[in-house]
Amino acid sequence: GKGMSTIRLPFLWERLQPKLEGAFYPDELARLNSAVDMIRAAGLIVILDPHNYADYDGKQIGSPAVSHQAFADLWKQLAAAFANRPDIAFGLMNEPHDLAATSWLKSANAAISAIRETGASNLVLVPGTNWTGAHSWQASNGPVMLGVRDPGNNYAFEVHQYLDSNFSGTHASCPRADDANKAIADMTRWLRDNDQRGFLGEFGAGGSVECLVGLAEMVDQVNAAKDVWTGWTY
Repeated sequence: GKGMSTIRLPFLWERLQPKLEGAFYPDELARLNSAVDMIRAAGLIVILDPHNYADYDGKQIGSPAVSHQAFADLWKQLAAAFANRPDIAFGLMNEPHDLAATSWLKSANAAISAIRETGASNLVLVPGTNWTGAHSWQASNGPVMLGVRDPGNNYAFEVHQYLDSNFSGTHASCPRADDANKAIADMTRWLRDNDQRGFLGEFGAGGSVECLVGLAEMVDQVNAAKDVWTGWTY
């Protein structure tokens, strides 16, 4: 009734793939498949979301312990399992942080290449680093992430934006609702200026009038710019 048509489905990389570049754990893959099937049966789109903050077992992607190739292998196997269903999108990773955008770009491009090598044409959602905040996108990610290369040319940049004091979504009040909406407006301009697409993967706020007004403005902004925004998940 609120116009939501998409579910972002988080799961833990270590639980699905207990050993890097090893086989998926059958029971966990079965659970993931079951959830995906339930969402699709309800007529909704599902986004697969390894919710790991660019870590595996506490070690960062791109480090000696977790190579770019290991991350690509995760997505090679996921793509093989969920390929070419238009109602399934691939969210590469939830909120990478504390790593350089140049390193994260290598990881993202390795994963995208692995996905396309399977023949999967699914939409790929590409976050940036620094928690992929819209408010910090141009300073933290913008110039570097334009280096994304997708042989299938079917991707969008995923950003997150909350309305509280530090844009974390951990406070009930929304003193920075105007700043948050300015961040979305700035992101819209960046997407248009660079011929890119975006996806608002996380946003939310408390239930005060101030928060609800800010939320409504954010949704209206994204919905009014469908030339560059592919959608949102609340």
